[in-house]
Amino acid sequence: MKKTLLLMATLLMSYVSLAQEAYRPTAENLKAREQFQDEKFGIFLHWGLYSMIGAGEWVMNNWNINYREYPKLAKAFYPSDFNADAWVSAIKASGAKYITITTRHHDGFSLFKTAVSTYNSVDATPFKRDIIKELADACKRHDIKLHLYYSHLDWGREDYPMGRTGRGTGRSAEKADWSAYYRFMNMQLTELLTHYGPVGAIWFDGWWDHDSDAKPFDWQLPEQYAMIHKLQPQCLIGNNHHQIPNAGEDIQIFERDLPGENKAGLSGQSISRLPLESCQTINDHWGYSITDSNYKKPKELIHMLVRAAGKNANLLLNIGPEPSGDLPALALDRLKAIGEWMNRYGNTIYGTRGGIVAPHDWGVSTQRGNRLYIHILDCQDANLFIPLGGRKVKRASVYATGKRMNYTKTGDGITLNLGKVPTDIDYIVELTL
Repeated sequence: MKKTLLLMATLLMSYVSLAQEAYRPTAENLKAREQFQDEKFGIFLHWGLYSMIGAGEWVMNNWNINYREYPKLAKAFYPSDFNADAWVSAIKASGAKYITITTRHHDGFSLFKTAVSTYNSVDATPFKRDIIKELADACKRHDIKLHLYYSHLDWGREDYPMGRTGRGTGRSAEKADWSAYYRFMNMQLTELLTHYGPVGAIWFDGWWDHDSDAKPFDWQLPEQYAMIHKLQPQCLIGNNHHQIPNAGEDIQIFERDLPGENKAGLSGQSISRLPLESCQTINDHWGYSITDSNYKKPKELIHMLVRAAGKNANLLLNIGPEPSGDLPALALDRLKAIGEWMNRYGNTIYGTRGGIVAPHDWGVSTQRGNRLYIHILDCQDANLFIPLGGRKVKRASVYATGKRMNYTKTGDGITLNLGKVPTDIDYIVELTL
């Protein structure tokens, strides 16, 4: 183990010089960005010790649980029903193309075997299994990509500098040691990027913990990003910091919102030219909550996915697995419903980009080449004007049946003659330009 730690420390030093150079994404990275945009749909999994309490992933902070008491949960962590293949099979059947899982959330507990801390699912629990390894292997078997969430903050480690959250956990601000904590994070990231095969993306969270410091906090992101791109050039980096993207980031994240909407008040940043991802919960929590059965209806979830695609973004839909290791029955029901819809209409989502028709109250458009898909989600009229900027339409058809649709040229667009007010979850009209 000492040799392993020494090797990792040596590697980390070599990345400092790399960070001083301007970030230029490699050909592999640019290709991965395009593939990411083609995939359109992923599933987020928030799972850890907090799941055992059943009060969400912020329970350590919300309940002011002492940082010396909280780790005792690990002694009872034994999710006997956990089956990585079952998880991945259900998720893949939903039409999702990638899985993002919390390798280590704000409570500091790691779901993987790590040489730099015994506070992990192998060494600290009777379960003694590497969750991330099993999930990575299952993803490979089922041909679905794996993305890894990693928290920049830690409510349990004494060397993490005190931020604006986790202040009631009993840690002493005087024991903070940023250099030690930074090395710890980078060693863990090195493990994740060298022991688990190809990683589609690293999904960071927690930057905002120091967003109100009197003196701007230096997270040393350039060095960290350079390390990640050196280890796996194709690996995309996203950071849920609610800011415009920093140099070295490959995707832009919008939390609980579609790009440009900011209804939740967390994502008011301007939209960049990077690939976009909108993350949202399937109910009201990220981590498992025993009192939360407020699952969004299939129609709402499908509309979220379609609207995200129309805004040129992916949807990352979150599920909080149960303490037993099972995915909640209601979540499985929703995954099944989305999968059935995607089996029929996924061609209008996968591999598309936001269409030339901007989002409207009635819906959105997606596009692939000269095929423009008009997604009518909420229309109260049997006739619908589609602005096309003077572009000519060669054919209009109902996507579900292939039957021609009548339309009339109106101004710089066309008016679709729908025949009746659409009642489908998503009434799709295919235009050939």
